[in-house]
Amino acid sequence: MRRSTRLFELIQILRASEKPMTAETLASRLEVSERTIYRDIAALQAMRTPIEGAPGLGYVMRRGYDLPPLNFDEEEVEALRVGLSMLARTGDSALQQAASRICQKIDALHDPAEWLQVAPWGAPPDDPALGCVSKADLRAAIRDERKLRLTYRDAEDRETERVVRPVALIYHLDCTMLAAWCELRDGFRHFRCDRIWGCEALDTYFTGQAEALRLIWQERNQWEERGVG
Repeated sequence: MRRSTRLFELIQILRASEKPMTAETLASRLEVSERTIYRDIAALQAMRTPIEGAPGLGYVMRRGYDLPPLNFDEEEVEALRVGLSMLARTGDSALQQAASRICQKIDALHDPAEWLQVAPWGAPPDDPALGCVSKADLRAAIRDERKLRLTYRDAEDRETERVVRPVALIYHLDCTMLAAWCELRDGFRHFRCDRIWGCEALDTYFTGQAEALRLIWQERNQWEERGVG
């Protein structure tokens, strides 16, 4: 997480809290050290962010501090709520956590809407112990244009090892699929994330190729069943 993003999230956590939060709790939420939290709070206080407290006692945000409101009408807010709730069906734990943070920000500005409900069943959670690789790692590789070495098992449980250039992540209701240029097959293939049993980010990049590969993939593939694995 970039420092600017972490500082923003720290503000949001303190704004949403009803009681003082210790540096230990904040460090656990943001997955950093307590020393980093102390430095971040000192930096925010130096920028006149109204954070009060001390080590050992906890920190609170003085009431009245706010960020510019989200300029959405009622239906747009409801659309956001439903869309964010549906992320629970993707099995992407990192996106689910991000969705939860966004919902907290919406709740701080709008009335709750418990009457909007989305069933959570869908793709399996991205738990490597269950044979489902972290989707956050796949998204990072796509953004970084970084090659991956996959251990993949097809529908007949045949295992192969592939080096791929990931270009897109496709969220279906019952599974999530990685679209990639497969060097073993010398072509585009789709890999169900719940069948990727091993995923290693290589020190090899395909910098500058991703956009062109994605355009070719979009022209040639409509992510039907053909080409899976």
